[in-house]
Amino acid sequence: MSTTALKLPDELKERIISAAEAAGKSPHAFMIEALAAQTALAERRPAFVEAAQVAEQEVAEYGLVYDADEVFSYLQDKLIGKRAKRPKAVKL
Repeated sequence: MSTTALKLPDELKERIISAAEAAGKSPHAFMIEALAAQTALAERRPAFVEAAQVAEQEVAEYGLVYDADEVFSYLQDKLIGKRAKRPKAVKL
């Protein structure tokens, strides 16, 4: 493991200490987890953007979309074991 020094503004350092204590962790462990989480997000972001662009192209090509409220209701019903009517795609 290598050592890296970070210069933190005093206000941020205090916030980290408070948050780490509340989570029952050392400030070091808290910062390691925070850095790992942000790195994972940054690594996943390109795939997310690519998927969004593909979806945008599909909508432009086919013009079919689903009403978000209908989709959410359908999923909630399915999750609780209720019979659910599948939402229908509508043309833009």
